[in-house]
Amino acid sequence: MEAHEMAKALLGYVGAVPDRRLVDEVTFLRSRVRDLEAEINRLRAERETSDLEHGLRQLSELSEPVLA
Repeated sequence: MEAHEMAKALLGYVGAVPDRRLVDEVTFLRSRVRDLEAEINRLRAERETSDLEHGLRQLSELSEPVLA
């Protein structure tokens, strides 16, 4: 296939009107990805808080009073 014919074929493909079902699916998937990213961020924040609380609890259990 000549380069000119290939360019015309690609241009026709790129210029095609997208299928409505495909557009809807991409929109849904993008929304789902945003939801999952938000969930990941929430879980990370919970884990950090839990790790800090656990660390503080361990320190308080290990610490001896300075003036006994």
